Amino acid sequence: MQLVVGRVGRAHGIKGEVTVEVRTDEPELRLGPGAVLATEPAQAGPLRIETGRVHSGRLLLRFEGVRDRTGAEALRNVLLIAEVDPEELPEDPEEFYDHQLMDLDVVLADGTEVGRITEISHLPSQDLFIVERPDGSEVMIPFVAEIVTEIDLEEQRAVIDPPPGLIDDRAEIASSRDTDPDTDRDTGPAADAAGEVLGEDGAAGKDGG
Repeated sequence: MQLVVGRVGRAHGIKGEVTVEVRTDEPELRLGPGAVLATEPAQAGPLRIETGRVHSGRLLLRFEGVRDRTGAEALRNVLLIAEVDPEELPEDPEEFYDHQLMDLDVVLADGTEVGRITEISHLPSQDLFIVERPDGSEVMIPFVAEIVTEIDLEEQRAVIDPPPGLIDDRAEIASSRDTDPDTDRDTGPAADAAGEVLGEDGAAGKDGG
């Protein structure tokens, strides 16, 4: 399975380094020196990571064969794609890859049907489940421990304990979303321009607060 693990940003300096928007919770594994990544668009790759370092909170990578700022700028906005075993699980048992969460049934503790997860949106503050209700509308469920009390992959369901107003008539309906794709990670959203062919390696996890 191909998963989007990053997106190339601006060139950094004059020696071929680029900033990278990380879209994986395991950058040491996916974006370490020696890793070979496919790309979208495909003609930009494959790219082998030569060096990596963190500078001012940003990941900087240099790819083999990219030696100057011009070459680095040519890679801007390229998606970096890793080949991942679909059976592989994140190391943290409280985290899940997006493709594991897609299409899970969302239910209340008493079994009442809420809907089905159709998308996971990764925001700076928290992850959100985009849940399609039986009537076709959509509701956003924060993926936090206080609300999502259980993820049961064997039963293919997510159990939630929503606060008043989250999923009733006053719930915020996302029938027309205009989220900037540059800020959404995806595997389900399947990566900005990557389309439905690609998933995303964002490991969604419960935020305990």
